[in-house]
Amino acid sequence: MDLAFTPLQDELRTQARAFLEATPAPTWAQLAELGWTGACVAEEHGGAGLSFLEEAVLHEEAGRALLHAPLWSTASLLPFLPPEDQAAVAAGEASWTIALGPLVPDLDTATNVAIVGGDTVWELGGFEREVLATNDETRPLGVVSGGEPGRALCSSDVLPALRTRSLTILALEAAAVGARALELSVEYVKSRTQFGRAIGSYHAVSHPLASSYTELELARSLAWWAAWCVAQDDPEAEIAAAAAGADAADAAVTACERAIQAHGGIGFTWEHVLHRLYKRALGIQSFAASGTRLRAEVAAALLNGREESDPGVAVAAASAERGG
Repeated sequence: MDLAFTPLQDELRTQARAFLEATPAPTWAQLAELGWTGACVAEEHGGAGLSFLEEAVLHEEAGRALLHAPLWSTASLLPFLPPEDQAAVAAGEASWTIALGPLVPDLDTATNVAIVGGDTVWELGGFEREVLATNDETRPLGVVSGGEPGRALCSSDVLPALRTRSLTILALEAAAVGARALELSVEYVKSRTQFGRAIGSYHAVSHPLASSYTELELARSLAWWAAWCVAQDDPEAEIAAAAAGADAADAAVTACERAIQAHGGIGFTWEHVLHRLYKRALGIQSFAASGTRLRAEVAAALLNGREESDPGVAVAAASAERGG
């Protein structure tokens, strides 16, 4: 397995980061024009025909920039939609979220809502939406009321794979959120002086940041292992996503907390980006399943003997052990 990023992936990252820095609040149409909304949609349906690994680069950069758009919720469901709906997403004419519980993510920006009924995933029609205030203003939740099932989209058999994609995307986002918080911290402690020295020279400041670096590197490795498994339709995708989801969310939350500490008073101000990174990390950590539950899934897989020959599972085992 070649673990290096390809020239295409490196260029995609460079262009995505530059765009999001220049356009912090892009529209869905702008993302479609860049090909982001249909990255994994086949070319015959108007997409870019890329693999999930290229799409994963976009999700990392979206997390780093705290993108306020239904990219995660749409991308989780997109491969399971009918071709005509995939084409509409690729063209920027539609976006999706799915109601798997009472709280629906990205309800303020997604144009379409899917629901599960019986053995089918349906498009919900004729409903009313209420967007709720949340800590993370860039990813609000909401509730839908009324409405009834409309078109059948796909079988509910896709839900495990959809969950795996969703957890993987969130893990990629979380690792990027934590990395951005760490970058800000390193920049700050190198320039902020106290008693005639940069505060980064004090062990009480530098050691926690070094710990965040090692934790985030492991988390990112797990997230990209999960992304590779999804791209290859590997049987270990489910356990990889669980391991990545648990570890990356926890690492991001801890990195943000340490970053706020390192910044001192300015880290608590409303104007600083750290509190928004922290809220995104907390939102990812609390979504769908707790870290405890995800680690229990990893432990169950290990006890069932799935770790015999896969080095990725060995990394997951280390993560599960560290998380208790």
